[in-house]
Amino acid sequence: MSEVENRPPVIDYEGSDYQQAFWEHGGREYEDQAEGIALRRLLPAAGRLMLELGAGAGRNTLRYQGFDRIVVLDYSFTQLQQAQARLGRVDRYIYVAADAYRLPFVPSLFDAATMIRVLHHMAEPEKVLRQVRQALQPCGLFILEFASKHNLKAILRYSLGRQEWSPFTPEPVEFVHLNYDFHPAQVRRWLGETGFRVERQLTVSHFRLDALKRAVPMGMLLKLESLAQLTGDWWQLSPSVFVAARAVGETALAPGRGIFRCPECEHFPLDETPQECVCPACGLRWALIDGIYDFRQPVGSNA
Repeated sequence: MSEVENRPPVIDYEGSDYQQAFWEHGGREYEDQAEGIALRRLLPAAGRLMLELGAGAGRNTLRYQGFDRIVVLDYSFTQLQQAQARLGRVDRYIYVAADAYRLPFVPSLFDAATMIRVLHHMAEPEKVLRQVRQALQPCGLFILEFASKHNLKAILRYSLGRQEWSPFTPEPVEFVHLNYDFHPAQVRRWLGETGFRVERQLTVSHFRLDALKRAVPMGMLLKLESLAQLTGDWWQLSPSVFVAARAVGETALAPGRGIFRCPECEHFPLDETPQECVCPACGLRWALIDGIYDFRQPVGSNA
C-alpha cells in the first residue's frame, strides 16, 4: 500500500449542510448552549494564538473572544467557506484546510487549542493528540470534548441486556462508521501518554433527551445543566465530556518567521506567496485559495 493509503481514514464534511441541518434546524439549541457553558468555564480570559481543530462552519469560534488570533481548521474546504462567510475575511482568523493527523504548523506555535465534537471521528486518537501536543507551547491549554461510552443511558441499556457492548471496558465502540464513543479513563490515559496533564473535567449534555427538552423550559434546563457539569471531576456519566489538559514537558521552540510547516516532510518555515506555500526542502506546493490555506493535498512540486 502507498503512504497515502496507510494514513488513517478521515471524515469529510465537504458539501455538507451540517451547520444548518444539525445545529440551526435540528433542535440542538440545548446542546449548543450546554457546550457554551462548558467553554466559558474552561477558556482562559485571554491568549495570543488559538488553534480550533474541526471548526466546521465556525459555530464555536465567536466564543473564543479572549484570543488575539484564531486558526480555524477543518478538513472540509466548504465548511471553511461557510465559516469565512460567518466570521469574515479579517486578519484575526486564519482559515486552514488540513488533516488533523498531519498538522501543518511549526512546533510550539499555539498557547491554546480546542477540539470539540471531533475526536469521535478519529480511528487513531493518540496520533491526533500527539500532533496537538507538538503544536502547543509548553504549558499550553488543550480543551478536548469527546463522546463517552460510559454514560448513564448506555449503562442502563447494557444492564438490561439491550446492547451487546460494555460501557465499562476501555476499548472504543464504533456505533456508526468512523463514529466512536470512548471510555473517559482511556481518554485520560491517552492524554497522559501524549504529553498532557488533565486539570479539570466537565460532564456535558446531561438532559439531551427530546422529551426533557420539550417538557422543561430552556432556561431551567440550562441552569440544571450548569450545576450538573460541576460533577465532572467526580464521575463521568453524561454522553459528552469536556477535559481541560495542560501540555507538560518541553517542546523545541520554532523560529519566529512563519507559522506553517510542510505536512509531508515537516520542514519549516515554508515560502509563502499570495497564491501558495512552497516547501523549500521537498518542493511541494500548497494552495492558498480565496483566503483559505489548503494543506490536504499538494498542488504540485518544484522538485
